[in-house]
Amino acid sequence: MPSKSLSPKPRSIASKRTISIIASLYNEDLVNSLLNSTVDELRRIIPGVAINVYRVPGAFEIPVCAKKLIDYNEIDTLIALGVIIKGETAHAELVAGSVTQSLQEIATNSGTPVIHEVLLTETREQAMERCQGNKNRGTEAAKAAIQMSELFSSLDAARNRNS
Repeated sequence: MPSKSLSPKPRSIASKRTISIIASLYNEDLVNSLLNSTVDELRRIIPGVAINVYRVPGAFEIPVCAKKLIDYNEIDTLIALGVIIKGETAHAELVAGSVTQSLQEIATNSGTPVIHEVLLTETREQAMERCQGNKNRGTEAAKAAIQMSELFSSLDAARNRNS
């Protein structure tokens, strides 16, 4: 389901946000399309946003990089990007399940929002549609990251007012 619409106007209130993106190098052409659309959408909505991009060999390496980044850096939100295309064995499902579980644990244990856009598709055509076509998950990842960053900032401000 598409995310709730964000204001099309650039937002200056959140210009001091830091969003980190971890992107897989496997299926690089597809992931690069996801990455480009994510970065473009982030900059469209929050022109002054700080974006740090980290590349890892494959989807399986995304969670360990995410943990390291969150443990040692100030990050408002983290976006995980990757593409896994099913083959004839269960390998893709095993990797996708492991990545999903690990990213959820990192998010809940750290309290840092992690936007999961490590796609698992049946075919390359499905992946292309989600990386380059009408169902572009990169723009959705950017919108979700901004929404979560703003929500957590509001929750922190409310906590500070009540302290």
